[in-house]
Amino acid sequence: MGAGAGDGGGGGNGGPAPVEEVSAGGVVFRRTVDGEPLYLLIRDSYRNWGLPKGHVEAGEAAADAAVREVGEETGLEDLVVHAAIRDIDWFFRFHRRLIHKTCSFYLMESVAGQACPQRDEGITACRWLPLAEGLRALSYANAREVLRLAGSLVAAIEAP
Repeated sequence: MGAGAGDGGGGGNGGPAPVEEVSAGGVVFRRTVDGEPLYLLIRDSYRNWGLPKGHVEAGEAAADAAVREVGEETGLEDLVVHAAIRDIDWFFRFHRRLIHKTCSFYLMESVAGQACPQRDEGITACRWLPLAEGLRALSYANAREVLRLAGSLVAAIEAP
């Protein structure tokens, strides 16, 4: 997926090439006692709702980084990775430098544990929502597309 409107654009201005960053994250779901899937969203310090993600370390596989980052940002353990969902990318400016970020998202299941925001990293809240509410709450169009795809994958996974 390409960058969206208002995200800083990309190249073509004759300036320095953008700095490339690689991240990985997860769409985490769990089922209610009725079998309805709920999806975990996090809120950042700017009050935007998104999906947990973070940097892939040197030599680390993207799926491993996704599990690590989701665990760090939400406090959840024993995450089960079901499938790769999609890679997305976008451009933004940070300290006057153009950044091109690519993020690989994975579908993960959490059957137990309390989600707890990693406040020292700017995560201010964690919230479990049904798919339709999650799609409305997400602040970014590319994250909504990832969640929509995750919902389709979850629908194909039989509830225990």
